[in-house]
Amino acid sequence: MDSIYVSRFTHHVSRFTLRLINMLRGIYLVIRSAFLWFISIIHFFPVCSFLVFLGIFIDPRRNDWPQRVFFRNILRVAGVKFEVKYAPGFDRKRTSIFICNHVNLFDAFVVYSAIPQFVRGLELDSHFKIPAYGWMMKRFGNIPVSPGGGPSQFKKTLERVRAYIQEGISVIIFAEGSRTLDGQVGPFQKGGFLMAHHLGVPIVPMSICGSFQFNRKGSWMLRPSKITVYLHDPIETKDLPKGGLETLIQRVHQIISKPVKASLNLTQGQKD
Repeated sequence: MDSIYVSRFTHHVSRFTLRLINMLRGIYLVIRSAFLWFISIIHFFPVCSFLVFLGIFIDPRRNDWPQRVFFRNILRVAGVKFEVKYAPGFDRKRTSIFICNHVNLFDAFVVYSAIPQFVRGLELDSHFKIPAYGWMMKRFGNIPVSPGGGPSQFKKTLERVRAYIQEGISVIIFAEGSRTLDGQVGPFQKGGFLMAHHLGVPIVPMSICGSFQFNRKGSWMLRPSKITVYLHDPIETKDLPKGGLETLIQRVHQIISKPVKASLNLTQGQKD
């Protein structure tokens, strides 16, 4: 009988200890996240304002290096480990349209830190209405798009993208149109692929892995994580056969999804 009581007592102590550890871990993550958000915001607005102001007087291309350092520092300040893996066929100098999965608010800092080119991105027009941030993104040169804008919106955006491509500026597009809710890569919208085809520009699939484990939509928690970005081999879009657009979209989706799924499975396995 004594052994049974000892076993039950040990079991209860173990459960209590586990709950205590989880509670302390939760408190630690809350305090850590609040602190990292605070110093990230403090770092973002003054430095970004200075760089935007600097861009008024200096060609943005010549001002690209300090912007890149700044974006990478935002990730460092937020406590993120960061790595970029380039496919053998990736051309660092070729102007392209980068198609990327969309995870969280830090995606802009991630992609700008990863792509070794002068790039600008498509961004929801509602973001340009956010005080301070919207002005910065407009000065930065991002292209506003509205969801469901129709043919006229597409034509207007296409001309903006065409102008950038002709100037040797690559463009980033989050083809899902919204941030993921479960970490998986969602269905792609056709717009970015149509633009690449119309302009005859190669598409570079781009996978962001580990970012969902760091932060996710609907949560302000910033968890310790390592973000790995995969820049895959470019895909030509000039001579697509009839009906080839859907095949292209599926191919790019599969390429982007593969390392993302592997990252999510690995994390789940570590938890188990």
